[in-house]
Amino acid sequence: MKQSIQTPTAEVISIGDEMTSGARLDTNSQWLCQRLGELGITVRFTTMVGDQLQDNVDVFRSACNRVDFVVATGGLGPTADDLTRDAIALTCNRSLVLSESALRYIESMFKNRQRGMPPQNRVQAMFPEGALEIFNPRGTAPGVDITATFNDQRSSRIFALPGVPAEMMEMFDATVAPRIIQQIGGGRRVIKNAVIKCFGIGESDMEARLGEMISRMRLPRVGITVSAATISLRIAAECDSESRCDEMIRQTRTEIMELAGEFVFGEGETFELHHALTEILGSRQQRIATIESGHGSPVAHWMSDVEPRGTFVGGVVLNQVDHSPESLRARMSQPGSDLFGADWLLVIDGYPSLKTDDDIVADLVFTLCGAESDQYWQNHQRMGGHPGILHARIGKSALAFARSCLQV
Repeated sequence: MKQSIQTPTAEVISIGDEMTSGARLDTNSQWLCQRLGELGITVRFTTMVGDQLQDNVDVFRSACNRVDFVVATGGLGPTADDLTRDAIALTCNRSLVLSESALRYIESMFKNRQRGMPPQNRVQAMFPEGALEIFNPRGTAPGVDITATFNDQRSSRIFALPGVPAEMMEMFDATVAPRIIQQIGGGRRVIKNAVIKCFGIGESDMEARLGEMISRMRLPRVGITVSAATISLRIAAECDSESRCDEMIRQTRTEIMELAGEFVFGEGETFELHHALTEILGSRQQRIATIESGHGSPVAHWMSDVEPRGTFVGGVVLNQVDHSPESLRARMSQPGSDLFGADWLLVIDGYPSLKTDDDIVADLVFTLCGAESDQYWQNHQRMGGHPGILHARIGKSALAFARSCLQV
């Protein structure tokens, strides 16, 4: 019987007090998780740790004892709080030694910039004994590549990269990714993902509709996440070929459409309802404008940032709005009007004030008016929710309403 290939595993570590304090957003880990997944590596853990040496050592030791690859970012600068080299050396029970080639390169970078190299930058040329260098073409902090072995049994390869995103990304793609692929060789698995976007149903109701599809034992796996009332169904396929992964995703997508297709509006990590509405308008070669009344204007904000920009004429915010077809068509048809030239006008009336910590209930009116006499739809809704998401939910409900009208 053919033995199955075990998928390599990884942990991503983000290092720095600026991360643990919340002063800076950790975008490096997100990017690395995606890239490792594309290489067929399953990221089992992500860890964030501050600038304390023993904490760093504990984190590296823990990671090395549970995954095959450890990718860390941050802590490779020249200052006293940059402790990644020291932590890795202690984890691997190695001494730090000077790399003359790395030192010459760092010195050359300062010379090319017509600056003298401060003495403390010499520490950036120190590496745990036996480590390989990871060339950094953009900065003075080379990366570290070393394999940690424990009790001659468990081994884990550590890659340490700078925290500067541009430097980290280039070094990963140019050096780390090829080294990982070379190591796993024929054992490389393919992991592919797809995201299906839904709106108009709650998370629990979606889970009930999908039933066994979301079981953790199912392959490919289907996960449900919710952000500002948008549901993302994440399909994760893992096998030995891209074509097989694509087929698994295609079959799963078909099953989802059969069970919950009426709520699906598109696909892709960043795809949202304003993109879906823009696609419809683009296919019809038409343009839309918005009027938002009350204490918010998220739809105009979203639509103004979507491509192609020519589908959105513009938006206005009013305290009160006349919903009559005559008034709305006048705004679209009269030269000099603020919304002149639009084929459609979407009105969202009733954004509530968010100056409260309690849940809010709002009475809303959505109107879509076109240039022709039979192009007029109106929808009254009562909607409640937490102030943190209610405006987004209202805006997305209005976009879903307009999309449904234009699909008729």
